[in-house]
Amino acid sequence: MSASHKVSDANFESEVLKAAGPVVVDFWAEWCGPCKAMSPLVDELATELGQKLKVVKVNIDESPNAPTKYGVRGIPTFMVFKDGQVVDTRVGSMSKSQLNDWVHSVI
Repeated sequence: MSASHKVSDANFESEVLKAAGPVVVDFWAEWCGPCKAMSPLVDELATELGQKLKVVKVNIDESPNAPTKYGVRGIPTFMVFKDGQVVDTRVGSMSKSQLNDWVHSVI
């Protein structure tokens, strides 16, 4: 998979919780400036690490169940899931190198 793709409450379980490898989830919203700033970095991460992990985006306004279940209070929130479990969480904007370093430290 070359770029990130949208996931909703309807397919969160199949796309994230039952995924074969690690999944980075970007919880975001249209009205969130920092989320929009992070979006191209998240897409680059997906392109560069597409063989090692899956990167998905969840719009919290369209799909409120997953962010509520996982305690998302501020956005952007990034979570790494492995085998259906959250293994790490970061809240807020990061530089591309910070995002890369964090993901590599977790996967």
